[in-house]
Amino acid sequence: MRTMSYYLFTVIAGIGWCFQSCTSSSSKMTENAQLPDVVSYNFDIRPILSDKCLACHGPDANKRQAGLRLDVAESAYKALKEHPSAHALVPGKPELSQVFLRITSEDTATLMPPPASNLKLSSHEIKLIEKWIKQGATYQKHWAFVAPKKPVLPAVNQKEWPKNEIDRFILHKLEQNGLTPNAAADKERLLKRLSLDLLGLPPSLSMMDQFLADKSPKAYEKAVDQLLSNPAYGEKMALHWLDLARYADSHGYQDDGYRTQWPWRDWVIHAFNKNKPYNEFVTWQLAGDLLPASTKEQLLATGFNRNHKITEEGGVIQEEYRIMYVTDRNDMFGKGLLGVTLECAHCHDHKYDPFSQKEYYQMFAFFNNIKEVGMESVIGGPDTYAKKPLMEISDKDVKDILSFVNKRDTNRLIVSVMGDQDTLRKTFVLKRGVYDAPGEEVEPGTPKAILPFNRNYPKNRLGLAKWLFDRQNPLTARVYVNLLWQEFFGKGIVKTSGDFGMQGELPSHPELLDWLAVDFMDHGWDIKRFVKQMVMSATYRQSAVVTPEKLQTDPDNRLLARGPRYRIPAEFIRDLVLSSSGLLNGTIGGPSVKPYQPPGLWEGSTSGRGLLSMYTQDHGSKLYRRGMYTLIKRTSPPPSMAIFDASNRDLCEVKRLKTNTPLQALVMLNDPAVLEASRVLAARLLAEKGAINDKINKAFRLIVSRKPTEQEVTILASYYEKERQKIDRKKAEKVVAVGEYPIPASIDKSKLAALMRVVTTIYNLEETITKS
Repeated sequence: MRTMSYYLFTVIAGIGWCFQSCTSSSSKMTENAQLPDVVSYNFDIRPILSDKCLACHGPDANKRQAGLRLDVAESAYKALKEHPSAHALVPGKPELSQVFLRITSEDTATLMPPPASNLKLSSHEIKLIEKWIKQGATYQKHWAFVAPKKPVLPAVNQKEWPKNEIDRFILHKLEQNGLTPNAAADKERLLKRLSLDLLGLPPSLSMMDQFLADKSPKAYEKAVDQLLSNPAYGEKMALHWLDLARYADSHGYQDDGYRTQWPWRDWVIHAFNKNKPYNEFVTWQLAGDLLPASTKEQLLATGFNRNHKITEEGGVIQEEYRIMYVTDRNDMFGKGLLGVTLECAHCHDHKYDPFSQKEYYQMFAFFNNIKEVGMESVIGGPDTYAKKPLMEISDKDVKDILSFVNKRDTNRLIVSVMGDQDTLRKTFVLKRGVYDAPGEEVEPGTPKAILPFNRNYPKNRLGLAKWLFDRQNPLTARVYVNLLWQEFFGKGIVKTSGDFGMQGELPSHPELLDWLAVDFMDHGWDIKRFVKQMVMSATYRQSAVVTPEKLQTDPDNRLLARGPRYRIPAEFIRDLVLSSSGLLNGTIGGPSVKPYQPPGLWEGSTSGRGLLSMYTQDHGSKLYRRGMYTLIKRTSPPPSMAIFDASNRDLCEVKRLKTNTPLQALVMLNDPAVLEASRVLAARLLAEKGAINDKINKAFRLIVSRKPTEQEVTILASYYEKERQKIDRKKAEKVVAVGEYPIPASIDKSKLAALMRVVTTIYNLEETITKS
């Protein structure tokens, strides 16, 4: 009898063989790749240096070996510190360049990278470096740190396919790679994709029927405009911003007390629905309190900066935690708005990007003057729901100024916002990043490699916002259009959407990215216009069907020869279930809610003090709010959403993981919200006249957003009949006893249980929760 260890060995061996085979195949493809006619530093050489050389010969002076810096031309060309007669690079002459001689050496004592580093250059990489040196070893500034210019639209052969400029760039790249785009998706699948992308909700039956019946050339554009004008658009668009801004309903750390930042969330939804230009949207959040004649709405927007974790535990060192809060704001600014790993320079000069530790603390200085302390008070009553500086929102405010804030009661409502001290707090470089080890004093400033700070800008957060939206800032527009592209296509043009630096991925379509960035700025940073531009493209409308040829050539769909296909975000899975069943409470904004959750999770994760020490489930219509309104307690985030990769909002997150685990299937099979929705929809269908096939057809359309095939209806109807005959009254009582929504008194519970199981099956189809 074979033992478990045998099977384990077989599995591991198989994985190892597969990995080795895939790696070997990939290596062969790289080795056989042709050298470009002109070797580019940015796109051919810098990635090699970044991966294999810059840890020891890069920007970090503390780790630099032999005084050699290879990311700067002047350093690479000059005589070597240890061998004055030699040079790392001699343009035009690889035989005199120590870089080439060392990477081709057979002597392990001189070979670079050193064998002990476990890094090795492939023969293709060596040939690239050799050709680059022969062509003059010309350096270029990192592509992402050069202000974008609008490139000329590329010529294409298939002239009838493009719908707008986006398609010209996509098709040009496809034709270069010998690929052709897919035909457009059928109308039902296209409408589902569009509705999920613009609302985070499936289309209604009436909208499906209307779209299918509309044969006019403008039918699709009319559907786009209809969805863009729906207030649910603001909720959908707000979700990615809540991740970026690390919004949560608790302070974090051990006590993890309740906080009332939800009015800021209401403002974000409102801002997207009002189509506030991106430059204004961000400026208000960074520095609304510093704007001339600042309004209460502009002050509320600055809650963006106060969403970070805050401790309420006694005995902490005040300055240590205050520094942590400032650090969080600084790191979020770098990752979320600039798309760079600024945080890597917190303790030392950045090892790969040209950011010094001094520049990190110059940026830090913009956020270091806020009137806050490390620990304001112990956990307790309403005054701890927000930390100073704060603003109070009165009923009069809601009536006159903040009408978008969903304040339904007379309780005191306070929100943490920004507010600077009257006197300037000094900022120092912190040695090794330690809060109590100040070094050189610094003034507010920005990394010179990105864009030097304009002396005419005020040295505060408002000046920082002006710098961020300076037309010469190379990152701001690129980073945001890339984030939105990621939202609609599944991956950004730059796949590493939080890292446009030296270690980040190169853009799949660099000219398109620059064209979009400049076009976005030229049209007033108009977000809705850009969203419409994307969804109107032929690229977006393509079918997601993939041929073996395309799968082999482009498995990750980086070239976009087919439509996007991936599971929808956690919150929208909940929304789809609630919406299709008719349970969804469409109220916009307001406090977060506590739906069904397994018992004991909160109780085991905190100190046992405060409002969030025990989970008290909500009831009634609060159970059916959209997923984005589910209360997020940082130390114990909503479990079903965490299983579907939702953020716990500890830190700024610009890109969620996309995993597939058996736990996800268990959620869809057993979550009370899914089972209750199945029961409620089944009861509503049974209350309608018609045959069972008609009821199944309607359920399928509501959930999957398309008409089922005859075979699908036949299979589901057969399953219904089997379940109806198998489930007796006693078992039926048990099956339908889920959720709080009332069961119609006169309904046949055996039929209800049988149809409920059919509906649950439809919810568990892969297609249901997949955008395709």
